[in-house]
Amino acid sequence: MEPNNLFGDIPAQLPEELLQTLFSGAKGFRVERIVSRGHSSPDGFWYEQDEEEWVLLLSGAAELECQDPPQRLRLAPGDCVAIAARRRHRVVWTAPGRDSVWLAVFYEK
Repeated sequence: MEPNNLFGDIPAQLPEELLQTLFSGAKGFRVERIVSRGHSSPDGFWYEQDEEEWVLLLSGAAELECQDPPQRLRLAPGDCVAIAARRRHRVVWTAPGRDSVWLAVFYEK
């Protein structure tokens, strides 16, 4: 067993968001590390997954947009949010020029 660092092994060049599954379990349970560096969802694109999601922003800054009901959330390090299954959401903005590191937990109720 060796420790992992959520801020380690981030590539110098990051043309796309970095998505890594850190571990997973039964019934779709998984934990992911997401690294954004000025990335956002494409225009008109919405995430709408079958699992519940809990996300924690560890570093950087970001803004999420949700539908039904409409909502915008500006996130700073330490902010977390639970996103219900099938609730449409997107990343509007992440801090350019620095890493926004997220810890995302996906699960079924």
